[in-house]
Amino acid sequence: MDPPADEVKITDAILEVDGCLFPADIILREGLAYTKNFPVREDDVFIVTYPKSGTTWMQEILSLIMNDVDISKVESVPNRNRAPWLELATAPVYLDGRESPRLATTHVYATFAPTQIMQGKGKVVYVYRNPKDTLISFYHFHNMAKFLSTPESFESFVSDFMNEKLSFGSWFEHIKTWMDVRDKAKLMFIAYEDLHKDLAGSVTHIATFLGKKLDAEKLKVLVDHCSFSSMKNNNMVNYSEVPRTYFDRGQKFMRKGTVGDWKTMFTVAMNEEFDAFVREKMKGYELDDGWTSDTK
Repeated sequence: MDPPADEVKITDAILEVDGCLFPADIILREGLAYTKNFPVREDDVFIVTYPKSGTTWMQEILSLIMNDVDISKVESVPNRNRAPWLELATAPVYLDGRESPRLATTHVYATFAPTQIMQGKGKVVYVYRNPKDTLISFYHFHNMAKFLSTPESFESFVSDFMNEKLSFGSWFEHIKTWMDVRDKAKLMFIAYEDLHKDLAGSVTHIATFLGKKLDAEKLKVLVDHCSFSSMKNNNMVNYSEVPRTYFDRGQKFMRKGTVGDWKTMFTVAMNEEFDAFVREKMKGYELDDGWTSDTK
């Protein structure tokens, strides 16, 4: 049941910490301190993403991999509780007393992340996505989430994205801070586009990274369960149970789940300017699959 409208007030107030912006009504300084000082266990697994990069998808995938694809483990518990957000105030409730192995999620830069991750404890699965598709999805999410400011226009949102004026900081700094710790953390990067192109192959790759092996039958069950159409209609995944205090229910949390949606909103001029900007911002940073400024 939703709380009374006058009981919880959600605004788009901003918290700035070390030059990074956060939605102040859901993330507090105490939550960021908890995240930084989080005692990491050797078998902890962390999902790290910039917002709207495939987080929910990976929460569901890893929930199943870590539970030997036992669907009963995910049928009655929302994925946001199975893979709690480290920086939210509710994190200690879900994580501190939880049996191993634990699964947690975060949107923070590596500089805000648990120190012990950089000491080689736990494992990190970092999901990244074409920044233009990320931008489009984040734009629509800003029009839905009451803890984020409503964009004045799409053009102004693109400008804010490029100039680091959005909550959770810069897409570019986010991925670069995590690329900078590849030699310290047990870290796997995987592209949203690769999940979309070959989910079975990607899941097998992720499972291997986590020291798990899925037979053909379990792999098929996981892939079917984690298809976009299945998740969009799954109340444990689609955030439909989150109070309308936080989300405008006139819009869907899970919208399209496609690749290349940026083409529906970027003009030719905007695209050329953005691509040049990405190439400049990502100089010197290249992921193992060769992806850097290939935003086509």
